[in-house]
Amino acid sequence: MPDPVRYASPPCLAAEIAPDYFDPLATNPEQARDVARWRRAERIRLRAERDALSVVNRQAAGAALAQQLRQVLSDRFDGAAGMVLSAYWPIKGEPDLRGLIAEQHEAGVIIALPVVEVRASPLVFRRWHPGLHMIRGNWNIPVPPPEADRLAPDVALAPVVGWDSAGFRLGYGGGYFDRTLARLAPRPFTIGIGLQAAQLSTIFPQPHDIPLDVILTEAGVQFQREDP
Repeated sequence: MPDPVRYASPPCLAAEIAPDYFDPLATNPEQARDVARWRRAERIRLRAERDALSVVNRQAAGAALAQQLRQVLSDRFDGAAGMVLSAYWPIKGEPDLRGLIAEQHEAGVIIALPVVEVRASPLVFRRWHPGLHMIRGNWNIPVPPPEADRLAPDVALAPVVGWDSAGFRLGYGGGYFDRTLARLAPRPFTIGIGLQAAQLSTIFPQPHDIPLDVILTEAGVQFQREDP
């Protein structure tokens, strides 16, 4: 369990998470609240470190990650042409892979972006292409318009605030990605995208947390789930 003395933070952090985010039948509520407090503190710390990166270092990390992702798509999916790849529009200092995503589109990969259409519900994925007129979605994130085709991703990129060597990601706390993975069938191949410096010894995974298939940083593949 996280040490409440070392990781002191405001007492009501769990209120920022969707009401159904914790399973009271599977998790001790007090323990869940402790984990939520610890995660909130770690999000603040990791985001501050990411925001403090210089423009040069941020661009270098993004370029290295793009090359690493290009290699994973080549090795795993022979380039992924004809497959649906769910990407993301970078916010809050996340690695910017938009150049690579446009490149993948030109190579025949079908690109989708996640959209929050109903709060506290699974994400919807809508088709994107360079030049598409975007609209402002939740949290002011650019997203495809409602008339864009709805797609089911074969491969999904998940930006991470933090990550651990067991394949778990620390996100922003809304539970959207885990909620979406729990509903998708078949489940897409998931690739966490983050910085090497964001590694944690553990995120203290809870019953709702779903491990990723691969975690990728600018240094390369850091976790790879064994094939069943």
